[in-house]
Amino acid sequence: MFSLKGKTALITGASRGLGQAIAFALAQAGAYVICSSSREGGCSETLAKITENGFQGCEIAANLSDMDSVKALAEKALAKNNGVDILVNNGGTIARYPAVDFPYEEWQNVLKVNLDSAFVLSQEIGRHMIAKGEGKIINTASMLSYSGGITVPAYTASKHAIAGVTKALANEWAQFNIQVNAIAPGYFATDNTAAIRADEKRNADITARIPAARWGQPEDLGGAAVFLASAASNYINGHVLNVDGGWMAR
Repeated sequence: MFSLKGKTALITGASRGLGQAIAFALAQAGAYVICSSSREGGCSETLAKITENGFQGCEIAANLSDMDSVKALAEKALAKNNGVDILVNNGGTIARYPAVDFPYEEWQNVLKVNLDSAFVLSQEIGRHMIAKGEGKIINTASMLSYSGGITVPAYTASKHAIAGVTKALANEWAQFNIQVNAIAPGYFATDNTAAIRADEKRNADITARIPAARWGQPEDLGGAAVFLASAASNYINGHVLNVDGGWMAR
Protein backbone atom coordinates (compact mmCIF):
# COMPACT_ATOMS: atom_id res chain seq x y z
CA MET A 1 0.00 0.00 0.00
CA PHE A 2 3.02 2.29 0.19
CA SER A 3 4.16 1.58 -3.37
CA LEU A 4 4.27 4.46 -5.84
CA LYS A 5 5.08 2.28 -8.82
CA GLY A 6 3.57 3.71 -12.01
CA LYS A 7 2.97 7.14 -10.41
CA THR A 8 4.44 10.46 -11.51
CA ALA A 9 5.36 13.04 -8.88
CA LEU A 10 6.21 16.74 -9.24
CA ILE A 11 8.27 18.27 -6.43
CA THR A 12 9.15 21.96 -6.29
CA GLY A 13 12.18 23.15 -4.36
CA ALA A 14 13.87 19.82 -5.08
CA SER A 15 17.43 21.07 -5.54
CA ARG A 16 18.62 20.35 -1.99
CA GLY A 17 17.61 19.82 1.62
CA LEU A 18 14.08 18.70 2.37
CA GLY A 19 12.92 18.83 -1.24
CA GLN A 20 15.78 16.64 -2.35
CA ALA A 21 15.04 14.14 0.41
CA ILE A 22 11.35 14.02 -0.53
CA ALA A 23 12.16 13.54 -4.21
CA PHE A 24 14.54 10.68 -3.46
CA ALA A 25 12.08 8.99 -1.09
CA LEU A 26 9.29 9.11 -3.67
CA ALA A 27 11.67 7.74 -6.32
CA GLN A 28 12.68 4.93 -3.98
CA ALA A 29 9.00 4.06 -3.55
CA GLY A 30 8.69 3.67 -7.33
CA ALA A 31 7.53 7.07 -8.60
CA TYR A 32 8.88 8.81 -11.69
CA VAL A 33 10.01 12.09 -10.14
CA ILE A 34 9.89 15.51 -11.81
CA CYS A 35 12.25 17.76 -9.87
CA SER A 36 11.88 21.53 -10.07
CA SER A 37 14.00 24.44 -8.89
CA SER A 38 14.41 28.07 -9.90
CA ARG A 39 17.27 27.60 -12.37
CA GLU A 40 18.19 25.25 -15.16
CA GLY A 41 20.40 22.47 -13.84
CA GLY A 42 19.50 23.32 -10.24
CA CYS A 43 18.36 19.79 -9.53
CA SER A 44 21.33 18.05 -11.13
CA GLU A 45 22.58 16.73 -7.78
CA THR A 46 19.14 15.41 -6.88
CA LEU A 47 18.70 13.73 -10.25
CA ALA A 48 22.17 12.19 -10.05
CA LYS A 49 21.28 10.67 -6.69
CA ILE A 50 18.02 9.33 -8.13
CA THR A 51 19.42 7.85 -11.35
CA GLU A 52 22.62 6.48 -9.79
CA ASN A 53 20.42 4.37 -7.53
CA GLY A 54 18.45 3.00 -10.45
CA PHE A 55 15.37 5.22 -10.18
CA GLN A 56 13.84 7.58 -12.74
CA GLY A 57 13.25 11.31 -12.95
CA CYS A 58 13.76 14.54 -14.87
CA GLU A 59 14.04 18.28 -14.22
CA ILE A 60 11.88 21.28 -15.14
CA ALA A 61 13.02 24.74 -13.99
CA ALA A 62 10.48 27.36 -12.90
CA ASN A 63 10.49 30.75 -11.18
CA LEU A 64 7.93 30.39 -8.38
CA SER A 65 7.59 34.16 -8.02
CA ASP A 66 6.23 34.37 -11.58
CA MET A 67 2.79 32.80 -12.01
CA ASP A 68 3.22 32.49 -15.78
CA SER A 69 6.32 30.39 -15.10
CA VAL A 70 4.36 28.34 -12.56
CA LYS A 71 1.62 27.66 -15.11
CA ALA A 72 4.25 26.68 -17.68
CA LEU A 73 5.74 24.26 -15.13
CA ALA A 74 2.33 22.64 -14.68
CA GLU A 75 1.82 22.33 -18.43
CA LYS A 76 5.23 20.74 -18.98
CA ALA A 77 4.84 18.37 -16.04
CA LEU A 78 1.39 17.26 -17.15
CA ALA A 79 2.84 16.36 -20.56
CA LYS A 80 5.12 13.78 -18.92
CA ASN A 81 3.95 10.17 -18.80
CA ASN A 82 0.21 10.15 -18.05
CA GLY A 83 0.15 13.39 -16.08
CA VAL A 84 0.94 14.21 -12.47
CA ASP A 85 -0.40 11.86 -9.79
CA ILE A 86 1.44 13.46 -6.86
CA LEU A 87 2.15 17.16 -6.38
CA VAL A 88 4.52 18.30 -3.63
CA ASN A 89 4.49 22.08 -3.12
CA ASN A 90 7.79 22.38 -1.30
CA GLY A 91 9.51 25.36 -2.94
CA GLY A 92 9.86 28.36 -0.67
CA THR A 93 11.89 31.34 0.47
CA ILE A 94 12.34 33.42 3.62
CA ALA A 95 13.31 37.01 4.41
CA ARG A 96 14.36 38.28 7.84
CA TYR A 97 13.71 41.86 8.96
CA PRO A 98 12.11 43.40 12.04
CA ALA A 99 8.40 43.79 11.28
CA VAL A 100 8.54 47.58 11.55
CA ASP A 101 11.20 47.70 8.80
CA PHE A 102 10.02 44.77 6.67
CA PRO A 103 10.26 45.84 2.98
CA TYR A 104 6.96 45.47 1.17
CA GLU A 105 8.75 44.10 -1.90
CA GLU A 106 10.19 41.29 0.23
CA TRP A 107 6.74 40.63 1.71
CA GLN A 108 5.28 40.29 -1.78
CA ASN A 109 8.08 37.99 -2.97
CA VAL A 110 7.80 35.62 0.00
CA LEU A 111 4.01 35.38 -0.40
CA LYS A 112 4.30 34.78 -4.14
CA VAL A 113 6.89 32.03 -3.81
CA ASN A 114 5.50 30.29 -0.73
CA LEU A 115 1.76 30.72 -1.15
CA ASP A 116 0.68 31.95 -4.58
CA SER A 117 2.75 29.37 -6.46
CA ALA A 118 1.41 26.53 -4.32
CA PHE A 119 -2.18 27.60 -4.96
CA VAL A 120 -1.73 28.19 -8.70
CA LEU A 121 0.14 24.91 -9.16
CA SER A 122 -2.52 23.07 -7.17
CA GLN A 123 -5.20 24.66 -9.36
CA GLU A 124 -3.49 23.69 -12.61
CA ILE A 125 -2.59 20.14 -11.53
CA GLY A 126 -5.84 19.80 -9.59
CA ARG A 127 -7.92 20.18 -12.75
CA HIS A 128 -6.12 17.18 -14.20
CA MET A 129 -6.57 15.19 -10.98
CA ILE A 130 -10.29 15.98 -10.85
CA ALA A 131 -10.73 14.76 -14.42
CA LYS A 132 -8.74 11.63 -13.60
CA GLY A 133 -10.64 10.94 -10.39
CA GLU A 134 -7.62 10.66 -8.09
CA GLY A 135 -4.55 12.49 -6.87
CA LYS A 136 -2.32 13.47 -3.98
CA ILE A 137 -1.24 17.01 -3.08
CA ILE A 138 1.27 17.56 -0.29
CA ASN A 139 2.10 21.08 0.87
CA THR A 140 5.11 21.98 3.01
CA ALA A 141 3.89 23.82 6.09
CA SER A 142 6.08 24.72 9.08
CA MET A 143 6.24 25.06 12.84
CA LEU A 144 5.48 28.68 11.93
CA SER A 145 2.08 27.51 10.70
CA TYR A 146 1.31 27.49 14.44
CA SER A 147 3.43 30.25 15.98
CA GLY A 148 4.58 33.71 15.02
CA GLY A 149 8.36 33.57 15.02
CA ILE A 150 10.55 36.67 15.16
CA THR A 151 11.58 38.88 12.20
CA VAL A 152 9.85 36.57 9.68
CA PRO A 153 6.29 37.97 9.41
CA ALA A 154 5.92 37.22 5.69
CA TYR A 155 7.14 33.64 6.06
CA THR A 156 4.84 33.12 9.05
CA ALA A 157 1.87 34.55 7.16
CA SER A 158 2.60 32.29 4.18
CA LYS A 159 2.88 29.15 6.30
CA HIS A 160 -0.30 29.88 8.27
CA ALA A 161 -1.97 30.35 4.90
CA ILE A 162 -0.56 27.09 3.52
CA ALA A 163 -2.20 25.21 6.40
CA GLY A 164 -5.49 26.96 5.62
CA VAL A 165 -5.32 26.38 1.87
CA THR A 166 -4.55 22.71 2.53
CA LYS A 167 -7.81 22.38 4.44
CA ALA A 168 -9.80 24.47 1.96
CA LEU A 169 -8.71 22.38 -1.04
CA ALA A 170 -9.28 19.16 0.89
CA ASN A 171 -12.85 20.25 1.60
CA GLU A 172 -13.58 20.81 -2.08
CA TRP A 173 -11.57 18.02 -3.70
CA ALA A 174 -11.99 15.04 -1.36
CA GLN A 175 -15.17 14.19 -3.28
CA PHE A 176 -12.99 13.60 -6.36
CA ASN A 177 -10.72 11.13 -4.51
CA ILE A 178 -7.98 13.73 -4.16
CA GLN A 179 -6.19 13.88 -0.82
CA VAL A 180 -4.70 17.27 0.09
CA ASN A 181 -2.47 17.29 3.15
CA ALA A 182 0.59 19.07 4.49
CA ILE A 183 3.82 18.23 6.27
CA ALA A 184 5.07 20.63 8.94
CA PRO A 185 8.80 20.01 9.44
CA GLY A 186 10.29 20.86 12.80
CA TYR A 187 13.89 21.98 13.16
CA PHE A 188 15.93 20.27 10.45
CA ALA A 189 19.64 20.47 9.69
CA THR A 190 19.61 22.11 6.25
CA ASP A 191 21.26 25.08 4.56
CA ASN A 192 18.36 27.28 5.67
CA THR A 193 19.06 26.64 9.36
CA ALA A 194 22.86 26.83 9.22
CA ALA A 195 22.98 30.25 10.90
CA ILE A 196 20.72 29.12 13.76
CA ARG A 197 22.74 25.96 14.33
CA ALA A 198 25.94 28.02 14.37
CA ASP A 199 24.52 30.08 17.26
CA GLU A 200 25.52 27.90 20.22
CA LYS A 201 22.93 29.25 22.65
CA ARG A 202 20.02 29.15 20.22
CA ASN A 203 21.01 25.72 18.98
CA ALA A 204 21.16 24.43 22.56
CA ASP A 205 17.81 26.02 23.47
CA ILE A 206 16.09 24.48 20.46
CA THR A 207 17.62 21.04 20.99
CA ALA A 208 16.58 21.10 24.65
CA ARG A 209 12.93 21.47 23.64
CA ILE A 210 12.97 18.59 21.13
CA PRO A 211 12.04 15.34 22.93
CA ALA A 212 14.05 13.38 20.36
CA ALA A 213 17.05 15.43 21.58
CA ARG A 214 18.34 16.11 18.06
CA TRP A 215 17.61 18.16 14.97
CA GLY A 216 15.91 16.35 12.10
CA GLN A 217 17.89 15.13 9.12
CA PRO A 218 16.33 15.60 5.64
CA GLU A 219 15.85 11.85 5.24
CA ASP A 220 13.61 11.89 8.34
CA LEU A 221 10.96 13.52 6.15
CA GLY A 222 10.93 10.81 3.47
CA GLY A 223 8.61 8.35 5.19
CA ALA A 224 5.95 10.96 5.88
CA ALA A 225 6.04 12.07 2.24
CA VAL A 226 5.71 8.51 0.93
CA PHE A 227 2.83 7.88 3.34
CA LEU A 228 0.89 10.95 2.20
CA ALA A 229 1.67 10.22 -1.46
CA SER A 230 0.54 6.59 -1.30
CA ALA A 231 -2.69 4.61 -1.02
CA ALA A 232 -1.94 4.23 2.70
CA SER A 233 -3.35 7.74 3.23
CA ASN A 234 -6.48 7.45 1.08
CA TYR A 235 -8.80 8.46 3.94
CA ILE A 236 -6.63 11.26 5.28
CA ASN A 237 -7.55 14.73 4.07
CA GLY A 238 -6.88 18.28 5.22
CA HIS A 239 -4.32 17.13 7.78
CA VAL A 240 -1.09 18.90 8.77
CA LEU A 241 1.39 16.22 9.82
CA ASN A 242 4.09 17.44 12.20
CA VAL A 243 7.47 15.82 11.61
CA ASP A 244 9.26 17.50 14.47
CA GLY A 245 10.81 15.01 16.88
CA GLY A 246 8.06 15.92 19.34
CA TRP A 247 8.64 19.71 19.34
CA MET A 248 4.92 20.56 19.35
CA ALA A 249 4.21 18.00 22.10
CA ARG A 250 6.66 19.76 24.43
